[in-house]
Amino acid sequence: MKHPNPFDPRNHATYTPDKMGKTTIFRSERILVGLNAFEPGQEHAVHEHEGMDKVYHVVEGQGLFLLGKGETQPMQAGMMLVAPEGTAHGIRNIGTGRLLVVAILAPAP
Repeated sequence: MKHPNPFDPRNHATYTPDKMGKTTIFRSERILVGLNAFEPGQEHAVHEHEGMDKVYHVVEGQGLFLLGKGETQPMQAGMMLVAPEGTAHGIRNIGTGRLLVVAILAPAP
């Protein structure tokens, strides 16, 4: 994809039947912008990043933000979660439709 150029992230999502789909929209040494695409029931397990911050922004669908110690928070289109370095985080699609989330990581992995 050529940047800068406005685009609809929904047109670039990759959904797969067996696991969360990932698409890289932009990558530099400073930042990675990607899409995480979930079919109903799919999950990105709780994990942490050392030396990296992550932002999730929900484009469409609904589900749960998974946080450390088994905590969950509902998510829906328009919501955002900031996970600073060392913060446990993940996502689960508990809805009946697809879930699409923009993931921004800095610095890029």
